Amino acid sequence: MKCTTVRSKLAGYLDDAITGSAPTEHRVQMREHLEACGHCREELERYRKLAVLLSRVPRNVPPADLAMRIRVAAAQTVPPQDFSSRWRKVRDRAEILLDNVFRPLSVPATGGLFSAVLIFVLVLQLMAPGITVQAVANDVPLNTNILRPAELVTLSDYPSSWAPEQHDVELSLPHGLLVDVTVDQYGKMVGYEIISGPNSRDLRHQLDQMLIFSRFQPMMSFGRKIAGGHVILSFSAVRVRG
Repeated sequence: MKCTTVRSKLAGYLDDAITGSAPTEHRVQMREHLEACGHCREELERYRKLAVLLSRVPRNVPPADLAMRIRVAAAQTVPPQDFSSRWRKVRDRAEILLDNVFRPLSVPATGGLFSAVLIFVLVLQLMAPGITVQAVANDVPLNTNILRPAELVTLSDYPSSWAPEQHDVELSLPHGLLVDVTVDQYGKMVGYEIISGPNSRDLRHQLDQMLIFSRFQPMMSFGRKIAGGHVILSFSAVRVRG
């Protein structure tokens, strides 16, 4: 193998990247030539030193914002000013103008139109007193049926003596016993909570009997009976002994 052929393949020999139909055979031939040729060995040694020096060179790391810089530079490029691009730009500006200027003005305009209609109706009522606006026969008064709280209709008198005597002192005070009663849509008690006052087992048993047989008006919402109404009841005991 000649020196010119060997020197042209020294880089591949050093990196173990010799290509060809028979790379193993070529490496054997080059090794035999390098053992016999001093000039080619010196050239191979230069390649090895160069490889060591290149391995010590620090790698250049791209800046973290390189991708952002590329995007900004691409966005700042001037697009071709043809007819279609100009028309698109004019249309976009017109849409922005409509959204930010004329659309907010549409709300006051609608309110002004409604106010004008209302004033016209009022003036028409004053000018033509014979023409009156009458309610339909099936109208339901809104002030009484939008939301009406639950109410007590009749309180059961059973049992006749419902408060145990050990609570006479507490019940003799004003609002001695305050009870929050929960009413369903049928006007029945579904539960209660003692807000203040005595809270003994005997008293709760007698309250159960009294409230179960009591009648309540359920809570109304837009003319419909709904559950969840609350009625606050206040009790006091007055005993007369002969």
